[in-house]
Amino acid sequence: MSGAWIEARRAARERGDYAPLVALIPYARFLGMRVETHEQRPRLRLPFRDSLVGNPRLPAWHGGVTAAFMENTALLHLLLQLDAERMPKSIDFAVDYLLSGRPEDLYADCEITRLGSRVAQTQIRCWQSDPARPIAIARAHFLLSTSE
Repeated sequence: MSGAWIEARRAARERGDYAPLVALIPYARFLGMRVETHEQRPRLRLPFRDSLVGNPRLPAWHGGVTAAFMENTALLHLLLQLDAERMPKSIDFAVDYLLSGRPEDLYADCEITRLGSRVAQTQIRCWQSDPARPIAIARAHFLLSTSE
């Protein structure tokens, strides 16, 4: 990992300054993702913007934006929790959409459900006003290291 990644991770862990870490992930930066803490755990927030609407008739969040937000939530969670020496690489990602996303902020949290020496499995929940009522859930696997 480059010096910028290491310093950004250190700033996030020690000072709670997550902006430099998000800024190093181009799509997370483009989406405008924000990292907050809730009960001493990272929680991601994606502020609503009209440009992220997929169906203007409802209006509803674009499903691809919701999925990208959730995948980047898992990536940021892994970066914060692990001392990996390289950027985790997405192996697969599966999302189940449960409800349409209303025109308000999205929130997500992530849990590492299995951690091996080479692969991490995560589960991500995405909701809006009520964490007990998710609009989507996802599972993702990330390659942490190669067999070299």
